[in-house]
Amino acid sequence: MEDTRKSADSGEMNAVPERTQKKKKEKRKRDVEQEGDGMFSINEKLSDRGDSDSEDSVYSGLQDSGSDSDDDDDDDEAQDDNLKDGDSGRTEEYDHDSSDEEDIRNTVGNIPMEWYKDFPHIGYDLDGKKIYKPIRNKDELDEFLEKMDNPDYWRTVTDKQTGSDIILSDEQVELVKRLQRGQFGDVSFDEYQPWVDFFTKDVMLHPVTNRPADKRSFIPSLIEKEKVSKLVHAIKMGWIKPRQGKDDSRGHYYDLWGNEDSSLLARHRMHLPAPKTPLPGHQESYNPPPEYLFTDEEQALWEQQDPSDRKLPFVPRKFSSLRQVPAFPRFIHERFERCLDLYLCPRQRKMRVNVNPEDLIPKLPKPKDLQPFPTTQSLVYEGHSSLVRSISVSPSGQWLASGSDDGSVRFWEVSSSRCVKVVQVGRAVKTVCWNPNPSVCLLAVALESLVFILSPSLADREVVSASERLLAGQQEAVPTDVAGPVTWVDSEKEEHNHGIRLKIQHPKPVQQVVWHTKGDYLAAVMPDHSSHQQVFIHQLSRRRSQNPFRRNKGLVQCVSFHPIRPYFFVATQRSIRIYNLVKQEMSKKLQANSKWISSMAVHPGGDHVICASYDCRLSWFDLDLSTKPYKMLRHHKKAVRSVAYHRLYPLFASASDDGSVIVCHGTVYNDLLQNPLIVPVKVLKGHVITHDLGVLDVTFHPTQPWIFSSGADATIRLFT
Repeated sequence: MEDTRKSADSGEMNAVPERTQKKKKEKRKRDVEQEGDGMFSINEKLSDRGDSDSEDSVYSGLQDSGSDSDDDDDDDEAQDDNLKDGDSGRTEEYDHDSSDEEDIRNTVGNIPMEWYKDFPHIGYDLDGKKIYKPIRNKDELDEFLEKMDNPDYWRTVTDKQTGSDIILSDEQVELVKRLQRGQFGDVSFDEYQPWVDFFTKDVMLHPVTNRPADKRSFIPSLIEKEKVSKLVHAIKMGWIKPRQGKDDSRGHYYDLWGNEDSSLLARHRMHLPAPKTPLPGHQESYNPPPEYLFTDEEQALWEQQDPSDRKLPFVPRKFSSLRQVPAFPRFIHERFERCLDLYLCPRQRKMRVNVNPEDLIPKLPKPKDLQPFPTTQSLVYEGHSSLVRSISVSPSGQWLASGSDDGSVRFWEVSSSRCVKVVQVGRAVKTVCWNPNPSVCLLAVALESLVFILSPSLADREVVSASERLLAGQQEAVPTDVAGPVTWVDSEKEEHNHGIRLKIQHPKPVQQVVWHTKGDYLAAVMPDHSSHQQVFIHQLSRRRSQNPFRRNKGLVQCVSFHPIRPYFFVATQRSIRIYNLVKQEMSKKLQANSKWISSMAVHPGGDHVICASYDCRLSWFDLDLSTKPYKMLRHHKKAVRSVAYHRLYPLFASASDDGSVIVCHGTVYNDLLQNPLIVPVKVLKGHVITHDLGVLDVTFHPTQPWIFSSGADATIRLFT
């Protein structure tokens, strides 16, 4: 019995290892089958190809060289048949694999691929070998041709990890489009599927969770106890002040007329408070002192003034009692203006700088360092019976000509103030101008619509004969049907004896005549709004006249020739236009910034112009700098009648109705970067104001620092 039991136990023990070995063999067989599924499917695909591909297959190079025995081949074929038979009834294990992991051949990980831009490879594969970048030697033309020829170019993308081009499938393109439209990637996903409401308003029979409550849910929290104790301690120490309840029994009121600095705006760092209204003075009192009440003259002057120029916007009045004071008629108007000022006037913060007032005054040289200039009245030329409107000095500086409203033209000797010749013309003389050419001795006189050319014979015989030859020129033949508005007439015998050689008849009254530097051309000005014939230029040698402008822009006041270049200056009421006589076009327009220009003078260098106006201003223009005044001088208190430059010295002068002549030093530098130096040096007085008219004309001596002035008191004065 014991032997029998031992043999049975040994048989059972032997059977256990045999079963274990069978299980291991079956498991190994299943693993081999699973590993061979892929290869077997490839073999099936290869076997399905045509006969032509069976011999020259890609796997032809991998066939055995014949070293194995035929028995092994038979065993492999039998094993393949068995596997195929077993595979037919079994589904693929990886057909419905739901894993989202991709077969990434590049194993560098999720790093910027720009790190490999300087290397020939782009990463490493599973075996640790380098993945080299594909060769790309296409230029822009090849890219364009491929874009035109390749129908799949638009769906071709570059894989950054491998550097290869991948053609997207239709499903991938559709996925990209859905994502661009903001839709879900999965087509079958329903974003509007019904929501399962786990918690409802109805009391349910069973709880959602049957988890028992924690112990801490019904025991006081130690952490909260510690926080509360800290807050209580802070309140006791005064670190935290409890909120006080709002007392709504009294309403919250705002003081509309309170201090603005207490408002919320005042807390702002850049807040600018509005300026306070000035406090009322004695003038606003209902019973002001007598010295604050207006006299009749002050009342009339206050009514004539513009509201913006008045010192007070009201007239002070006196009442015996406060009950008799009527309502202020401008109260609502003033309150409205104050409101406008509060919200419309801009406010600007200005940084206050402590500056010495003396530093603001320009450093000008002293007048005694700028001599010579005229300072003293030396001679008075008396003889006219009415106001002397114009004076002119001969080029030699020996003779002085003057024209007056008494109808006479007088010639004076400068050094002795002796009147050497008087020519009666019978009408008021507007202007006289001596020919600047020293080789002739001629004077142009303008009265009403006539311009006389006088030969006073106050020179050598050669100069007088040259003057007569210049005037002896014959007038050019003009057809009768094209006769111009200007007529040249020779003087009669009696007029010839007085020195009058030519008469030029104009269509309108002549206001000014001016000579060209060479002495052959003469310009005449006839201010008239209704006509375009305001300026005429006459050529003396040919006796020819022309109107250089088809139409004049504005009322012409005065004209002048450029001393060097072929430019012509025309001054209207508010501007000065400079015309190029060669190109026959306007080259520049100067804005005088004054209401009415009275006279103009051009610097001997030709690059600077000064003009005077009836609104007490004198403007200096730098033609190379700007079309606006370089400097405005407001030294006169009344209208400025005349301005003049000295031909040799850096001096210019202005004459005004206030009876004064102001002489200024004006140095012009050749350096364009250095501004002219303008310094007033002397105020010359001597003329008596007559009929609100003071000094009417001023001119310099051609060679000496002397100045002549003519006034409404019928005198001419020489300052040296």
